[in-house]
Order: sequence, then structure tokens, then C-alpha cells
Amino acid sequence: MEIVGITKENVEKISKIKQEDSWIKNFRLKAYQSFINQEMPKFGPKIDLNFNDIIYYKSNEVDQKIENDWNNVLKPVVDELDDLGVLESEKHLGGMGVQYESEVIYHNMLEELEKKKVIFTSIEQAMKNHKDIVEKYFGKIVNMNENKFAALNSAVFSGGSFIYVPPNTTLERPLQSYFRINSKNMGQFERTLIIVDDNSSLHYVEGCTAPTYSESSLHAAVVEIYVGKNSKCRYSTIQNWATNVYNLVTKRSLVEENGQMEWIDGNIGSKITMKYPCCILKGDNAKGTCVTISVAKRNQIQDTGARMIHLGKNTKSNIISKSISQHGGNATYRGKVDIKESATSSEAIVKCDTLILDQDSKSDTIPVNICRNISSNIEHEATVSKISEETLFYLMSRGISKEQATELIVLGFLDKFREELPMEYAVELNQLIKRNL
Repeated sequence: MEIVGITKENVEKISKIKQEDSWIKNFRLKAYQSFINQEMPKFGPKIDLNFNDIIYYKSNEVDQKIENDWNNVLKPVVDELDDLGVLESEKHLGGMGVQYESEVIYHNMLEELEKKKVIFTSIEQAMKNHKDIVEKYFGKIVNMNENKFAALNSAVFSGGSFIYVPPNTTLERPLQSYFRINSKNMGQFERTLIIVDDNSSLHYVEGCTAPTYSESSLHAAVVEIYVGKNSKCRYSTIQNWATNVYNLVTKRSLVEENGQMEWIDGNIGSKITMKYPCCILKGDNAKGTCVTISVAKRNQIQDTGARMIHLGKNTKSNIISKSISQHGGNATYRGKVDIKESATSSEAIVKCDTLILDQDSKSDTIPVNICRNISSNIEHEATVSKISEETLFYLMSRGISKEQATELIVLGFLDKFREELPMEYAVELNQLIKRNL
């Protein structure tokens, strides 16, 4: 079944297919009106999309069942995901969810996590089975009126993950969701909501891919994360969308007293990416970190960065941005640090490093740093460099080819990002980087 084009009737049709409560349907319709009224972003790269050509919902059957056994999933889909390494990665995880097109098709979690009363399911199942928790947090951290694509997601969202970690609970192994677009002109609009309650911790890993078609696809996700008192959440993602995909994502976390949020964000694929993970440091002594890499090659624009909003006293944020551009690619850092008047004795550090591999490529750094009280400070450092002929000559004189020498220099440049990933994902990142050089 396919739903093409954005209309009020199609929004209602998606809600009907999912058999949603009236509050969700009303949320969608309100968001649709917001989408119609809002203009396209006035900053960043030009987005050339015909919203009426996009597939907003697609599934094999109306009543899509979520499986917890790969033997019950269609074999062509299993074979495709197996080739991508998804099945192998599950061995290292505490739980996994897989979304194919518009629906979550697979979900499984270790029994020991179920005993700890951890909830890890699709957002649709959570709305049915955990309505009280979802209603409390859903749409509260990311407002539908913030930008056109947040409104679009709120109107047509389908799939995505819901995680609730109860108080005083530590997860030893990561949870993962994997998202796959497999159709021309397909839009994917997953909605992720994560709550890490007080004195708990979570590491969540996300992966995204799509095959290449001549027609453009759209990925417009929304991620909302609540980090409770004395809790920690790490959100790691490596997206390798095909170069026909517009990747336009809104990600935000709210961090309470002594809480800690870490965004580890890798952007290798897509035609255009606009993504700026955000931490709202609400509680005193809250901490926010964002470590990002962006690789832009021919016909690619990576417009990425981070936002840190300091509200609580003695809050700390750290942004580390690494970008690589080659073959005419454009890798831009766009970020904002805002230390409010209430955030006394707070600190922020921003470090942006860019590696440009040829004369046809470019990179820009567009920071906005605001400090609104005299007891706080912001440090900002930015460097732009290229691979020196001397370094290449030295490595080649040791019997290393020019291509291998370039790989070594690039991987060394990205070392800070790789060391933040679990071992199996660091290996995957190395392979992706090599294929994209």
C-alpha cells in the first residue's frame, strides 16, 4: 500500500491505517496545518523538493505485524539486511529494531532487560501500550512549529523507536535501530522518543542506508530525548544514505540536574544533510557533548553541527566537529552555543576541524556563540587544512601507495570520533570512509 502526496485526507488515512486514538490524529492534523503555513528554511543549502511526488507511507500489508524472529520476516528482506551486516550486529546488542520503508518489521530485546522493566518498542506500540508515558513527553521537546520538516514529521510520522529506562537502571549493552529506504521517491519519517529516568544510563545506536535512484528521496526524522537527574544517554548514529536522499532531521535532548547527554553523529551519505543535534542543559551541573563527522564528496552538501542551550548553573558543553570535503563536496559547520543569564559559572568549548582534499571542494564554519552572564565563558577554535605534499611523500617513501597514505591521514584525522564508537562500529566506519575516498 502506498500513500503519495501531502494532503489532509492522506494524513487522516495514515492515522486510520494505524488505528490511532483521537489525540494522535488531532496532533497530526494540527501539524499538517503548521506544515502548510511554514516557509522553507531561510538558511543553509537550497532544498529542491516536490512534496506531492513523495511517498509518505508504504507497507506490504495494512496490518503490519512486528516480528521477533528473523525466520518470520520475508526472505528477500532478510537477505538484503544480512548483506548490509544488520543481522551480524545484533549479536553485540541488548536489543534491536528494524524499520523497512514506513513500518517497523522486527523488534527483539534480551530477556534480562525485560526483567529490568526496560521498554524498547516501536512508537506506535508505545502509544497503544504505554500511553501515559508517551503523552507526557511526546512533542514536548521538539515543537511542531519550529521548522517545516519537524511539522511534516509530526503530520505523517510512521515507525521509529520508543525507549523507556526506569530509575536506577544501567544497560550494559547498546540498543540499536536500523532504518532502510528501498523505494524511489520514498519518504521516511520515523519518530524516536527516549526517556532515561533518574540515576540510569543508556547507549542507543542508529544506522541508516538506502539504494541509489535518480529520483530524490526524503528522510525527515524527529528525535526527542529526556535525560533524568544523575542519568546518562549516548546516542550514536552513522548514516550512509544514498546521494539522492535529502536528510533533514531535528534532534533534541533535555538534560536535568547532573545529567549527561552525548551525541556521536556521523554523516557520510545523502545529497543534502541538515542536522544539528541539540542539548538543552536545564538542570544545574548538566553536561552536553556532541562529536560529529561529515564527509562531503561530489554533489554532496553536509550542513551539520550542534546546538547547546545552557539554562542551569555550572553547566558544561563540548562540541567537536570534524569534516572532510573532496571532489567538489561542501562540508559546513553550523552551530550555536547560548549561555543564558541563569546559567552562571558555565563553560562551553567548540572545536571545528576541516580537511579539504582538493581545489574543487569547500568548507565553511558558521558559529553563533552567545554568553549572557559575566561568570561563564565560551572557547571556540577552528582549523582548516589540507593533506601536505611533504606528509604524502614521507609515507610513500616508506613503500605506501598514495591512496593508502591518504586513507591513513584521513583515518587519523577522524580518530577522536572513532574512539567514541563501540569496536564493531568503528570498524564499519573505517570501511565506509575508505569506500568514500
